[in-house]
Amino acid sequence: MKKEKVICKDKIAVDFNDGKELLQDLGKSVTIFGSARTSSDDKYAKLAEKLAFRLSKKNINVITGGGNGIMQAANKGAFEAKTAESIGLSIYLPNEKTKNEYITKGLTFNYFFSRKYMLVKYSKACVIFPGGFGTLDEMFEVLTLTQTGKLNGFKIYLVGCDYWKYLIKFIEKSLYKENMIDKEDLNIITLTDNIKQIEKEIVLL
Repeated sequence: MKKEKVICKDKIAVDFNDGKELLQDLGKSVTIFGSARTSSDDKYAKLAEKLAFRLSKKNINVITGGGNGIMQAANKGAFEAKTAESIGLSIYLPNEKTKNEYITKGLTFNYFFSRKYMLVKYSKACVIFPGGFGTLDEMFEVLTLTQTGKLNGFKIYLVGCDYWKYLIKFIEKSLYKENMIDKEDLNIITLTDNIKQIEKEIVLL
C-alpha cells in the first residue's frame, strides 16, 4: 500500500508541475469547454471554431480538453488562425482516443481533478458550450473557484441560450430562491450566443 501511495503522489505532482511548465509563460489564454460528442457540422461546434479563430487572431491562446466535438472545433479554429497556441489538455483513458489533431501544445493528465484545475489556472476566462456531465462538472468547478475568490477577475460565458436556459432557471428559482447562493453570484455567469460580444470583452481583460 505504501508503494502505491508514493506512486499516486508522484503522478499528482507530475500533473501540476508539467501543467505549470507548459502554461505559465504563454500569455493571455482562454479556455473553451464543451461536449466531445458534437459533430463538426453542429451549430455550436461551428460557433466554437469561429470564436477560437477570432480570439487567436488577437493573439489569445485557446485551451481545451483536447478531445473531439466542441474541443476539436475550438482547437481547429485556433490552429488555423496560426497566430496563437492551440492547447489541448487531455487525460489518459483506457481504450479511448482523447487528443485531437489540431493541437500545437499539449499535455496528457493522469487525473481529472488536476486537469480541471490546470484548464483554467492560467486563463482569463472560459467559454462553455453545450455538453454533458463532464462539461457540467467543469462548469461548476469554475463557478465554485470564482465564487470563492480563487479565480479573481475570471469571466464565465455560457454559449447556447436555448440549451442552458433551464439550468439558469434552476439556479435562479432554486439555488437563489432557497438562499443557497447570494444575489451577486447570479452575475458570475454571462449567457449569450453573441460571440462578437464575448470576443470584445475577452480582448479587454
